Amino acid sequence: MIKLIYCSTIPTSLNIFCRGLLEEMSLFYEVIAVTSPGNELDEIAARERVRCIPITMHREIAPMADFCSLLQLIRIFRNEKPDAVHSFTPKAGLLCMMAAKIAGVTVRIHTFTGLVWPTSTGVKRLILRTTDRLTCLCASHIIAEGQGVRNDLINGGITQKPVEVLGYGNLRGVDLAYWSQKDSEKSEPKDSSTFRFIFVGRLVPDKGINELIQAFLQLLKQYPNCTLTLVGWYEESTPLLPETRDAIDNNPNIYYVGRQDDVRPFYQQADCLVFPSYREGFPNVVLEAGAMGLPSIVTDINGSREIIIPGENGIIVPPRDTRQLLQAMQYMLEHPDERAHMAKEARALIASRFDQRFVRKCQIEYYKRIF
Repeated sequence: MIKLIYCSTIPTSLNIFCRGLLEEMSLFYEVIAVTSPGNELDEIAARERVRCIPITMHREIAPMADFCSLLQLIRIFRNEKPDAVHSFTPKAGLLCMMAAKIAGVTVRIHTFTGLVWPTSTGVKRLILRTTDRLTCLCASHIIAEGQGVRNDLINGGITQKPVEVLGYGNLRGVDLAYWSQKDSEKSEPKDSSTFRFIFVGRLVPDKGINELIQAFLQLLKQYPNCTLTLVGWYEESTPLLPETRDAIDNNPNIYYVGRQDDVRPFYQQADCLVFPSYREGFPNVVLEAGAMGLPSIVTDINGSREIIIPGENGIIVPPRDTRQLLQAMQYMLEHPDERAHMAKEARALIASRFDQRFVRKCQIEYYKRIF
């Protein structure tokens, strides 16, 4: 049986990108997961029923630690003798593609789920571009999660190798049975006098939170009955503007509910998703909200622009543009018929392109072509 090793820097990434996939792939291949140790890795082993090998990898730049991780990976690959290694996250991609090439693994696949360097500057941009080039140099096969990521890799001069996009680009797909409004009657009925916007994700500047709060505070002057629910978490390393944090903490129309294991009840109570991120690979939040029947306001970035068709299931605005973000939010409030049309089309569009069964079928067919 073909032996396939999946790699990510931390187990959370395997939980995000490969939940259910590892178990399904184990029907066809001998599957091993390699990622950093922790309780989440034990959870993956139990849920996916695959063998897991813990190896510490750091997300940040750590030359000595990275060199030690590289040596361990080389030893693992030489001992396991896999037919293929497939990595998903930047640091794991760099280390695992190098280690797999040194260890003589024939098929070395890396999936780019997003790129940081297009929105970076200076030395950081140079380092990120160099590491992505090295990853591509060591990989035998390259997958991009979306046409936007593929275009950046090619047009940005990162690689001249073929870069494939599987299906419509998303790596995980949407479990339409789970992300459904079918249980909405069990939750509290919506208050028709209140319009509810929702954001789901990390509460950091790169997600457009500063602009979102600025736009919402202006919107409240005209529509005092609208609300904004924030589902997510703060990161101390990338703080928001003080005035943004103050509004989140003190404005009675803004509800911060923290990280949630089940976001569906919050989607069920919402009228529109707002996701003004600066950069993404392929945002699962927009897919999930669409599957729940929500129209979305997103920015014109990779991934988001590949999910939203303007006027059909949402609105696209430029990133970092508070004025146009405000106008889009106003449009959702002031055009109920058009919003209802977008809400009606949202789930159908997700189902037609990103059904999890279709996404996994694309992955299986890809493996069959290259093994």
